[in-house]
Parts: sequence; C-alpha cells; structure tokens
Amino acid sequence: MRAAALAMACGVLAAGPQPAAAAAAQGGQAVQRQLPIPLVRGRLNASQLGLVVNAADPLSLRIGEMYARARGLRPEQVLRVELPSTPRIPLADARRLRERIDAAFGPRIQAVALAWSQPYAVDCQSLTAVLTLGHQSGLCEDGCRPSRPSPYFNARTSMPWRDLGLRPTMLLAARDPALARALIERGLRSDGALRQVGAPRAQAYFVATDDPLRNVRAALYPAPRQLERPPLEIRVEAAGRMAPPDNAILYQTGAAQVEGLAQVKWLPGALADHLTSGGGRLEGGVQMSALRWLEAGATASYGSVSEPCNHLQKFPHPQALLGHYLQGATAIEAYWKSVAWPQQGVFIGEPLAAPFAAP
Repeated sequence: MRAAALAMACGVLAAGPQPAAAAAAQGGQAVQRQLPIPLVRGRLNASQLGLVVNAADPLSLRIGEMYARARGLRPEQVLRVELPSTPRIPLADARRLRERIDAAFGPRIQAVALAWSQPYAVDCQSLTAVLTLGHQSGLCEDGCRPSRPSPYFNARTSMPWRDLGLRPTMLLAARDPALARALIERGLRSDGALRQVGAPRAQAYFVATDDPLRNVRAALYPAPRQLERPPLEIRVEAAGRMAPPDNAILYQTGAAQVEGLAQVKWLPGALADHLTSGGGRLEGGVQMSALRWLEAGATASYGSVSEPCNHLQKFPHPQALLGHYLQGATAIEAYWKSVAWPQQGVFIGEPLAAPFAAP
C-alpha cells in the first residue's frame, strides 16, 4: 500500500480504521456496512463448469486430469490450449484465450476453471478478471484509481453466462500434484457437508489487526449473530489475542503476512484471504501469496496482482462472501459475488466447493 497513492483512494482510507464504508461509490456501487444479501435459488454444478488446461505445462495437464476425473467432467467441457507458464502474459495472448473459451464452450457452461497457478495476470490486471470482464484500458497508468464495477457483485443469479453474459473464472492453483490433489479432495468433501445431520460446528473468523492501512475492512465485518445460523458461529477477534482458529470455514484479515496458519484447523471448503497489496502475486514476494492459504488447508482465496490501494471495493466484502456461501453457493460464486471491483484481483481455489449446499 503506497502512502502517496493511498491519498487518492477516494475517501476509502482515513487516518485510522475509519473508511468511508457507507459512502465510497463508483458506478452506483457503495460499500455498505450492512449489505442486504439477495436470495439466490440454485448454484453452479459440475455440468456447467468449463475446464481449461495448458498443454505446454505438465503440471497443468496433471491438475486438469485429476480435476476432470474427480468432478466427472465430460470431454467437451475440457479445453486444451498452449500458454507460457509465466506470471504475466501479454494482452494479445489473453484475448486469444478468451476467444478460444467463448468458441469452445456453449451456453450451458456458466463458469470456467483454469488448471494452473501461472499465468495469473495480464499487465496490472488479473487473468481471471480479464477473461471474465475484459481488459480495462488505462487502469495500469494508476492502479489506485477506481476500476470498473462488476455486474456480478452481490447478484441474484445462479446462471451468470445466461443472465449477465459473463463466465466467472478461477484458477485451480497448486505448486505440485500432491497439493492439487489435496485441494480437489477438500472441495469434494465439502459438498453439502455443513447441511448434514451431525455436521461439525463451523466458525467464521474475522480478524482485526493493528495495521491501519490493511485493517480498513474491519468496519464491514458482520456482527456476531448477524449471519449466524446452525452450525455456524461468527467470531470477530483481534490478532494476537485469539486462540488458534478451530473448525474454520472462513478467515479474513488485513495483513501483509499472516502468522500461525499451521495451527488453524480448517473445514473442507474453507475460504480465506488477507487484504494487502500483493496477495495475488502467486509466485511469492515480500508479502504473503494467497497460495499460502490453500497450502495451509483453505479451499479458495483471493489476492491483488498489483497495487490497488485499499479501496474496499477491490477486496471481498465479508458479508457478501459469507452470505452467499451460507445460501449454498459454490466457492467461485461466493468469491466473485463479494468483490465489486475485481479487475486487479485473482480468484484461486476449487471452484465447486459448496459446504452449505443442500444435499
């Protein structure tokens, strides 16, 4: 979070944890302290998911093979392409990839999984956003400016391609086959697990920090009991004063590094992310990569691939993320519906995980 750029954050940043959470807006989208969550009937299923595999990357081929078998994808749901396995690819390559996706997948396919962790970006924008919403010209001249609103934010639909003309995209990301297999298995085990008789008590952790630049999202954390229902309990905690999270189904915080991930007991299907500038730089750096959440045991995550400043709209809204997941949405739906301005953020994980789905 650059200090000079933060001053341009349109009021989202104050000199402490006082963001303009009820007033910061672009394109009519405000960051609301109490966000109404629309009732959505249905969710995405395996027959509606397209899978893209990079034939030039042996790891991508392996991940794609495992995932197609695990989720029972038909051959026509799998698209093989060839891309450089680099963190960022040129815009021309991304546009050709989007054309291939649109040509290969018919109207039944509502969402797309990419079986790799690299590439994840197109200049300053995420590959998942460019494939879903298109490229936003001029954004890279100043990544701290507001980016385009997503029509999928907090949307009522469970059919995004049919109703909105977009296919939300997520990276099925892992550094090796063993981590990929574990991620896929967590997704499978999660399906409907928290709607079954005798389901474990799940905990949603919203953790405040003493980092004034990254803790701004704490103003949007739901109050205990706001979204609670059996078997879910909401915990709003302060970092450094909390016991190791137990039976975590959601974990959100604001920090460049998150300590103690090895002590977290994750439930299958857990979502987790940290508000910081470079969490979406999946190859790692001075800030923690969002891949660390998956390697620790979470099932999906999100992070910024370039300096976004701390606009709240550029990060998952806690109430939207939990509210849609509780209705039975899949991980890809809940995460995409929680980010109002996703152009600089990459979505990663097992897209079809749905622990609160009806059996």
